[in-house]
Amino acid sequence: MKELVETIAKALVDHPEEVRVNAVDKERLLVFELSVHPDDMGKIIGKQGRIAKALRTVVIAAAAQADKRITVEIV
Repeated sequence: MKELVETIAKALVDHPEEVRVNAVDKERLLVFELSVHPDDMGKIIGKQGRIAKALRTVVIAAAAQADKRITVEIV
């Protein structure tokens, strides 16, 4: 799942070498913290958050069979 977030993010930004994904495991929640170059922040979020929402939707759909809730935070 971490690789999926990283692959999608690297395809969207101008500085793919600065994409970092950190997985934080809580009780029944898995949080992927996505950090990118400051110049690429707008490309990851998108207009009115549409790209960020789509990224979260893809990750949730890919993890449908897992017994955890999964979310993506952009930091």
